[in-house]
Formats: sequence, structure tokens, C-alpha cells
Amino acid sequence: MTKVLLISLVLTMVFVVFEAIAGFRAHSLALLSDAGHNFTDAFALLLAALGIYWQARPGDHEKTYGYQRAGVLAAFVNALSLVVLAMALFYESYDRLIHPATVGVSIMMAVAGMALVLNLGIAWALGGHGQHKHDLNIRAAWLHMAGDAASSAAIIAGALLIRYTGWQIIDPILSVLIGIAIVWSGWGIIRDSLNILLEALPKGMRLSEVAGELGRVPGVIDVHDLHIWNLGSDSRALSCHVLIEDMPPSESESILRRINEVLCGRFAIRHTTVQFEHVKCALAETHCTAVQTRPGHE
Repeated sequence: MTKVLLISLVLTMVFVVFEAIAGFRAHSLALLSDAGHNFTDAFALLLAALGIYWQARPGDHEKTYGYQRAGVLAAFVNALSLVVLAMALFYESYDRLIHPATVGVSIMMAVAGMALVLNLGIAWALGGHGQHKHDLNIRAAWLHMAGDAASSAAIIAGALLIRYTGWQIIDPILSVLIGIAIVWSGWGIIRDSLNILLEALPKGMRLSEVAGELGRVPGVIDVHDLHIWNLGSDSRALSCHVLIEDMPPSESESILRRINEVLCGRFAIRHTTVQFEHVKCALAETHCTAVQTRPGHE
């Protein structure tokens, strides 16, 4: 994947220079906006490659969890750059609406067509193995490229409208629409990466559901002090206190094994820290009735 990212980076940077020159010659704000978007794509690809390199590094005595969040941080910076770019597009579009200019339609269509082919090819290469669905870092880079492909298609459609209607105002309007699409695609990445960086509960997971499943494990009386968070885009960690009857470690080992099986199989949580709390037999008897009424305890 790193090789794909680096090749895509070189191709994108070459095209950015070409598209920017064409945009100035054609007086097309939409083309210049797309060139700016492509430049952030190059930055996104570079960050994604660096993120993959760093998150593959093993943990050490200082960073015991490893560098998994390097990719998440790269995704967050990528998404922020998208929003900043969109703000610049909105400003330039407003200025063009006030001071309209004649657009070179032929250049606009030709360059946008080349951009469409390039961006679709890179998006396909990044998403070919489905990694963009699970890795937030690759997803951010893929969204950059997919969004730029959509922008190029919109520019082609806009150029056709300008050619047959003469409405030059279509160019800045297209730029605004591209900016809105950029903000929309970037917001989801910002939200998801912030949730991971702030160690929020993984998306789509509920503490009550996890606690309920653990409570059904034979031998478990109660589960509390439950914490679940993401270490990276596709790895989860959990810590909790589990109340069990007073028994030797050789007997509680089977309970721990079953707990880890449930967490791994049901919730894809593989990094766990479970602390057992024991109650004496007399105290355990007070929980007997309550435990028997729980699902899974008979």
C-alpha cells in the first residue's frame, strides 16, 4: 500500500502543476479549485504513507501501545486541510461572482477529463483491497481522491453547460458545490478520528451490551469499571473489573478464558485487561438469587 501511495503522490504532484497552469490560461476558477484540491490530495497521500510507516512500528518501553494512532492523527490533519481548502474556495467563488470572467471551455473540459481519469485510477488503487473501509488513514486519502474525481466530473458537466448556455456564473457555482462536497467528506473523518484520539467508545458499540454479554458468562457475578476504546483504526482495547466467587486462580482461569472468547468473537476486542474481584462464599450466596435470574445463569 505504501508503494501505491508514493506512486500516486508523484502522479498527483505532476498533474497539479499542469492543472494550475491550465486553470490560469482558461480563467477557470473551478479548474484552479480542483488544482488546489489535488494539491491537498498530494499532501493527504504523503501523510497516509507516513502514517502507514509509523503505525507499523512495534511498541517500545516508552510508547507501549505502539504507533497505531499515527495513522489516525494523519487522517485528522488530512480532514482539517480539506476544510481549510473549502473555506478558501468559498472566498474565491464569492469574489468571482462579484467580478465574473470569461472561461476557456475547451481547456476546462480537456483538463477536467484527464483529472477524472487520474483520480479514479488512484481511488481504485487505494480501495482495491477494501482497506479504506477499515483503516481511517487510508479512508481519508481515498476520500480525497474520490471527492476530486467527483469534482472533475462536475467541472466537465459545468463546462458543457457554459458552452451551450453561455452562463459564466456556472464556474463559481461549481466551485461552491465542490467546496460543500469537500466539507461533507472531511467532517466524517474529523469526527471519527477525534473519537479515537479522545478514547471515546468505538463507533457502533454500547457499554451496556458488552456488560450484558460478560454477565452471561458462567461464574461472573457482576461487571463494573468497564472501559472500551480504540488503539487505532481497527484495534480495540478493554479494561474492566469482574466480580466472581472466592476461588483459586486455577479455577478462575476458565472464566477469564471464556470472557476473552466472548470479547474477541462478539466484539472484536483483542487487547483486554480483566481484574477479578472475589467475594467470600457467604457474600456470594447473597447474589445467588439475582444471578440465577440473569440470562445465561441457571
